Amino acid sequence: MRIFTKKLPHPDRPAEEKAQLLQNSEYQERMVESTFLYLTLDLPTAPLYKDEKEQLIIPQVPLFSILAKFNGSTEKEYKTYKENFLKRFQLTRLPPYLIFCIKRFTKNNFFVEKNPTIVNFPITNVDLREYLSEEVQAAHAHTTYDLIANIVHDGKPSEGSYRIHVLHHGTGKWYELQDLQVTDILPQMITLSEAYIQIWKRREEDETNQQGA
Repeated sequence: MRIFTKKLPHPDRPAEEKAQLLQNSEYQERMVESTFLYLTLDLPTAPLYKDEKEQLIIPQVPLFSILAKFNGSTEKEYKTYKENFLKRFQLTRLPPYLIFCIKRFTKNNFFVEKNPTIVNFPITNVDLREYLSEEVQAAHAHTTYDLIANIVHDGKPSEGSYRIHVLHHGTGKWYELQDLQVTDILPQMITLSEAYIQIWKRREEDETNQQGA
């Protein structure tokens, strides 16, 4: 992927000084190309309000909304102890398998917080062509992916447990695994879980969809 980074002046500086600093080479956008093992998808901050039954409302977000991080134009601010940066990302190559890590956990000095937001996603036919830079789109004949595994985290950050949904390629059936228990599961139920890590397989032109969804 291509990573574009722009240093930002400290927010407490006067406006005139900020404008002056932005003219310096240190504050100009820089681009580097980097390989990746997985793509981290950021969840929006979960709201704290409750419904009429005094239960916390669990928000939902479409997969394509959080994938917009890699469209080459979406910018996000990253803060370090001393400096702030504005970054954007653009994919330049799609591998046979893609791993998504949905960022549910946030650490601070005292505890770990978990974001319960549900990600709405189709389990088949996810096309990522629009996230490629224009000049490399022509080199990618196949840009559509199907889900083959889905790891779920249930419960609190420090006390939770994990489940995994796995596609049996030979039959097109989905199974849920937890410890030594294996049960079959409907594809529609997979999308209702708090997905944490997902593995997607690129669909080749001569492949038929056996997932039945």
